Amino acid sequence: MNGGRTRPAVFLDRDGTLIVDVGYPSNPDDVELVEGAAPALTELRSEGFALVVVSNQSGIARGLVSPEQAAAVHERFVEELRRRGATLDDVRYCPHAPDAGCDCRKPAPGMLITAAEDLGLDLSHSFAIGDKLSDVEAGRLVGCRTILFGQNGDRDVDADHVSPDWPDAVAFIRSMSAS
Repeated sequence: MNGGRTRPAVFLDRDGTLIVDVGYPSNPDDVELVEGAAPALTELRSEGFALVVVSNQSGIARGLVSPEQAAAVHERFVEELRRRGATLDDVRYCPHAPDAGCDCRKPAPGMLITAAEDLGLDLSHSFAIGDKLSDVEAGRLVGCRTILFGQNGDRDVDADHVSPDWPDAVAFIRSMSAS
């Protein structure tokens, strides 16, 4: 895939895509993986994809989640994946409020761009998957194929694919990667 110089990635939203969305997660005990997420990540990694979480976490800037609580939730999230055999290449969080004007809060593509630069990722052969319009727009802005995930996401989003669950998302990624 591009002569081995770069590899494709799957950029993943966290809340509502990899873990059950509980609002602004502050308690590690509330971390529950979305059904099928860990096996899907293991499968995607085995097919050569880098796995990069890019997640807006404005609860920090809003004072709803302390940095220590956010770190504890993150550690539990990573541990839950690891216990099921799934590992990530990178995780990037935007802690800013929606009106902060940063370049990392999705739909701005900053987290995807810097991850691609830091990890040597091929954006044109990558995918962005998440349950919100902002996830799809961030992926589209950098040339990724996009997947709107889950049952409760914005249905009127112009994503390349709408996926109700992880097996369907993996099948779409596999079919698009083969072409």
